[in-house]
Amino acid sequence: MTLEQLRNLFKAQPFRQFTMHLADGRQIFVRHPDFILPAPSGRTVIVYQPDDSFNIIDLLLVTDLHVGSGSPSSGTGSPA
Repeated sequence: MTLEQLRNLFKAQPFRQFTMHLADGRQIFVRHPDFILPAPSGRTVIVYQPDDSFNIIDLLLVTDLHVGSGSPSSGTGSPA
């Protein structure tokens, strides 16, 4: 997964919510483009959750991006 691929999703107009699937089985739900912040290096992103918790994600560990309208049933926002 590259920052450019991810950037295409969170800068899309209109924005569509998506889930990042990680190599360890976690799923991180991205609700809004304001909730994701890429590092200047492009290697990691921070994904914030509505309760102000956040995950620091190494993009090399992202195995899939699922674009959809609802949050996943489990694994959302688990600590990194």
